[in-house]
Amino acid sequence: MVDFRRLKDADVSGKTALVRVDFNVPVTETGAVAEDTRLRAALPTIKALQEAGAKTVLLSHFGRPKGKADPSLSLEFVTEPLSKLLGNPVAFAKDCAGASAKSAIAALNSGDVLLLENTRFHAGETSGDPDFSAELASLGDLFIHDAFSAAHRAHASAHGIAAHLPAFAGLAMERELDHLSQALEKPKAPVLGVVGGAKVSTKIDLLKNLVTKLDMLAIGGGMANTFLAAQGHNVGASLCEHDLADTARQIMDNAKKANCKILLPVDVVTSVEFKAHAQSRTCGLDDVGADEMILDAGPDTVNTLADAIDHAKTLIWNGPLGAFELEPFDTGTVEAAKYAALRVKCGQLIAVAGGGDTVAALKHAGAADNFTFISTAGGAFLEWMEGKELPGVQILKAS
Repeated sequence: MVDFRRLKDADVSGKTALVRVDFNVPVTETGAVAEDTRLRAALPTIKALQEAGAKTVLLSHFGRPKGKADPSLSLEFVTEPLSKLLGNPVAFAKDCAGASAKSAIAALNSGDVLLLENTRFHAGETSGDPDFSAELASLGDLFIHDAFSAAHRAHASAHGIAAHLPAFAGLAMERELDHLSQALEKPKAPVLGVVGGAKVSTKIDLLKNLVTKLDMLAIGGGMANTFLAAQGHNVGASLCEHDLADTARQIMDNAKKANCKILLPVDVVTSVEFKAHAQSRTCGLDDVGADEMILDAGPDTVNTLADAIDHAKTLIWNGPLGAFELEPFDTGTVEAAKYAALRVKCGQLIAVAGGGDTVAALKHAGAADNFTFISTAGGAFLEWMEGKELPGVQILKAS
């Protein structure tokens, strides 16, 4: 397991805790919170700090204001729904630094919660400016990082503060790190990876890292077409990065050297139209028409993947097997996800998943609730899987 400083290791009583959260929430057309998962994720840490008698000061970014104050990207709208979820009032400061922030913090009593204005209203946030980091750090006594989704950025509020204050993982961060460590660093073998999505070009580093760590790697979605084409199969009018054929072959060679078995589609579902309920057919790899697009994995491919899931003890999933947004091209993803969820429910598999499309696909399949852990961190999850050092995690490691 990753060795890092946890919230239970911190003495917070009577102190001001600066807590990095991720309140970059989706909003409705009227400017209200459309989905409150990220607010709920912060509640356990906030409540733990309240119970321990700390003053809790929340830091977050929202949108891309490019280093200047933008009223349309103010975080103030979050305070009301957060207050309702928390069951306590949440104060708001008109700035995340300077006199406004200091006076708002000075007015807090033990157990109170304050949300500071959007950190990206300052140019020093995204550049990780040392002076701005020090200014933020001057507002508190210790730093709690509870936003794994921001851990891959060396921003002031997610990394720079730790140069001045003792840093600890919040409870959401702790849960994320523990589960990801369980899946990639010290997993129960055999380990199976499922990687899908549109393009190989966006996941080259991911694939190169995974073939050195996994026993089996199933490749699906549009990116599988590039591997099939590299093997000499005709993929018709499918999305395919033909210029990456050499890269695909190199990844397959590296997998062979590392004793990682690559699982590619053995049959596919095709159509001449990219739309829901389009006429489709299932065919073999060498029977794809010149005007046809491969839009899903076929039933034999799903059965092969199910056999691999049966054999695996740990599953890491990133990306759909097909165009899951369009019926009937969601079938492969749905059937495979449901089968993995069943294995987890039976206590026979540890299944960890992450990435934007992955979360949506697993929810669409009705399988999300039965996976061991689903990360909503997006870019940070991918960089972790790529084997990269995350700045926001590095600062938490016990020395």
